[in-house]
Amino acid sequence: MAKTVSINIPHQLGAAEAKRRLEQGFAQRAGQIPGGDPSRFTQNWSGDAMTFSAAAMGQTISGVVQVLEDHARLDVTLPGLLGMAAGKIKDELNRRGQLLLK
Repeated sequence: MAKTVSINIPHQLGAAEAKRRLEQGFAQRAGQIPGGDPSRFTQNWSGDAMTFSAAAMGQTISGVVQVLEDHARLDVTLPGLLGMAAGKIKDELNRRGQLLLK
């Protein structure tokens, strides 16, 4: 069963700079997903919201990032077995997101 995790990552960059960093960093990070397939990563921006999907361990992860002036909100849907590891995955996404928006 799929599980959705939500993360709020505070920043002091303003929406435009945060969006720029996320846009560049997300594609780079997609290639670092354990068991991931960088060729199956997609991201689409509409204003300050990005939808994305990525393949990891034979499953598809999808989500939305909303960029605001003082934080970014990340909602990620983890399918099947990945949902069982949601806590660890959430912690890692939070850590990497903070590094991008530092």
